[in-house]
Amino acid sequence: MTTASSLSHLIEAEAQRFTTEHPRSAAMVCSAAEVWRGGTPMHWMGDWASPSPIFAAQGVGAQITDVDGKLYDDFCLADTPAMFGHGEPAVARAIADQALRGAGFMLPTATAVIVGRLLAERFGLPLWQAATTASDANRAAIRWARAVTQRPVILVFDGCYHGMVDDAFVVLDGGVAVMKPGLVGQVHDLTATTRVVPFNDLDALGAALAPGDVAAVLAEPVMTNCGMILPDPGFHDALRAMTRAAGTLLILDETHTLSTGPGGYSRAHGLKPDVFVVGKAIAGGVPAAVWGVTAALSDRMD
Repeated sequence: MTTASSLSHLIEAEAQRFTTEHPRSAAMVCSAAEVWRGGTPMHWMGDWASPSPIFAAQGVGAQITDVDGKLYDDFCLADTPAMFGHGEPAVARAIADQALRGAGFMLPTATAVIVGRLLAERFGLPLWQAATTASDANRAAIRWARAVTQRPVILVFDGCYHGMVDDAFVVLDGGVAVMKPGLVGQVHDLTATTRVVPFNDLDALGAALAPGDVAAVLAEPVMTNCGMILPDPGFHDALRAMTRAAGTLLILDETHTLSTGPGGYSRAHGLKPDVFVVGKAIAGGVPAAVWGVTAALSDRMD
C-alpha cells in the first residue's frame, strides 16, 4: 500500500536524481540568487516542482537545449512569442536589420505604414495602435472603453489571464468576487469596478450586464490559463449580441489564441470584437503588442 512516507521517499529520490542529472542548472540557481531575487529574473521562472529550474542555453526551432546539454521539445514556445520557432533565421535577420538602422526614434516610420496595412488585412479591424506588452494594450483598451461609455465597470471571466492588468485580478470564491490571493500592494478594492462571471454561463453574464454600468467585457476567446476551456456552441454569438444590447464594448485578448489561424481565433470563427488585442507572438519574440479597433469605436474615441 502506498503511504505518505513512501511517497515522501520517492519524491526525495526523484529530486536527488534531478539534481544529479542537472548539475549546472542546480549550481546556476545558487549563483543567480546572488543577483536575482529568488534565483531567476522573473519569479515565476522558479515555479517548478523540481529542486531548481532548468537553465536554458539555446533554442532552435521547437527545441531547447539546457546548460547541461539536455534537449527538450518545447510545446510552450516561450508562452507563444516564439511562434515561428526559436532562432528562426528570417526573424533574426529582420530584427538585426532594424537594430542596425535604429531600434526606436519616437517617430513613425515608413515600415509602420506597411505593418498597419498588414494588421488590418490580417485581423479585419481597420485602425491600430502599438504597445510594449499585451498588458499595456489591454490597459489602454480598458481606459478607452471607460472613456467612451462613461461607465466604470469591467467584466471578466473567472480564471482569465490578461497579463498584469489589475482590473483582471478578480476571481470567484464561493460565487463571490474577491481579489486574487497573493495580489500584494493593491490599495483599491478592485471588486468595486470589476465584475466576474463563469465562462460559458450566459445567465450570469446577463445578470452582470443588467445594471447598465459595464464599459467592456474583456475576454479570451478560449480560456487558456486554467487548462483549456472551449466556448460552448453559440456562446460567442450570444456574448456579442448581449454586449451590443447592453451598450458594452467587447475586447478580445488573443495573446494566447493567436495560433488558431492566420487571423487568430476571431478571424477563424467569425467573431466581431470592438477591440482586438495581441501581444507576445506578433513581433517574433521582441516585447511588443498591438491593439485594433473598429471604425465606429475610433469615431467615438475622437
